[in-house]
Amino acid sequence: MNREPLFITSHESRGTIKGDREYMTRIAVDAMGGDHAPFEIVAGAVWAAAEYGVALELVGKQDRIEQCLEVIQQEGFMSPCGKAGKARRVRVDVKALDIKITHASEIIEMGEAPGQAIRKKKNSSIVLTVNSVATGSSDALVAAGSTGAAMASSLFGLGRIQGIDRPAIAVTLPTMKKPIVVIDGGANSNCTPQMLKQFAAMGRIFSKNVLGVDNPRVGVLNIGEEAGKGNELAQQTYTLLEDEKEKFNFMGNVEGRELFLNVCDVVVCDGFVGNVVLKVTEGTASLLLKMIKSEFKSDILGMIIGTLAKPFMKRIHEKINYEEFGGMLLLGVKGITVISHGRSKAYAIKNAVRVAKEAVETCINKKIAESIA
Repeated sequence: MNREPLFITSHESRGTIKGDREYMTRIAVDAMGGDHAPFEIVAGAVWAAAEYGVALELVGKQDRIEQCLEVIQQEGFMSPCGKAGKARRVRVDVKALDIKITHASEIIEMGEAPGQAIRKKKNSSIVLTVNSVATGSSDALVAAGSTGAAMASSLFGLGRIQGIDRPAIAVTLPTMKKPIVVIDGGANSNCTPQMLKQFAAMGRIFSKNVLGVDNPRVGVLNIGEEAGKGNELAQQTYTLLEDEKEKFNFMGNVEGRELFLNVCDVVVCDGFVGNVVLKVTEGTASLLLKMIKSEFKSDILGMIIGTLAKPFMKRIHEKINYEEFGGMLLLGVKGITVISHGRSKAYAIKNAVRVAKEAVETCINKKIAESIA
């Protein structure tokens, strides 16, 4: 059965009142970053602008961005819509949105060394996207390109919150009950115990203000539950958090097999371990779904069971699909940076913009600064 296109106009809620004028949160988006840039990035951004009532600053090759906007205005784009996840044509009235385009003549590619690239390519899309937040032109940014470039640009362009040694990536992972936060998700391969203590503080603020957990429980990712287990970093971090057990609501060590059992709400680790956890989790979830689908197609009985199980499989996919979470917040910098998966398409970018908007509205940076102080 042919479905009618889903048509979205600009959101009725135009923002908050500041002084004597109406103010709309503006999100800067690196339109050239990611495997599917610029069309999917632009499509997701304008979709979010229409659905969540935000203004946009699209940063990248101006002619290509304008071409994308023209196609979206005239033809729309195909993307999963709603909980069913079926691909439908989304139509957005681009002309009804508040969109600013900032031309960037350069692009930082995935293989480039982040530090060198941001110094050499001052007019790259990610550098100018960060600069938009640094100068106050936009309130937050979304980037799906090089994670290293996004982190380095944010660190140098926005600066660190006072009292934070290094920023960290907060990764949201699904569980049977409620999402948990793994921090750091890949920003820092080499950490000190004091840095992990700061990650714990930031993770708790994120869990409470973004995920709605009342009193987040903190655990240290380790190879065993006992206090003396693990390497020197894990042992010393355990001691630091144990000394302030009530403040951090510290639950002790957490093993890998317990990550998804809700024994705690914030899991602390260095960026090397955190990124491995993230990639293994993503790969395992993808493998299991493919294996289940393959079994459903193996014979007649499997097809019948597969048809009956289809609604349940869709709900499971929705809970574990990275596109639903949109992106990861880089905590500890003086600005809101949301880093999206490099494979992100329109639906993921739309949700990444939502994450950025929520971070702005919950004043998460202010609360981190107050907590650390």
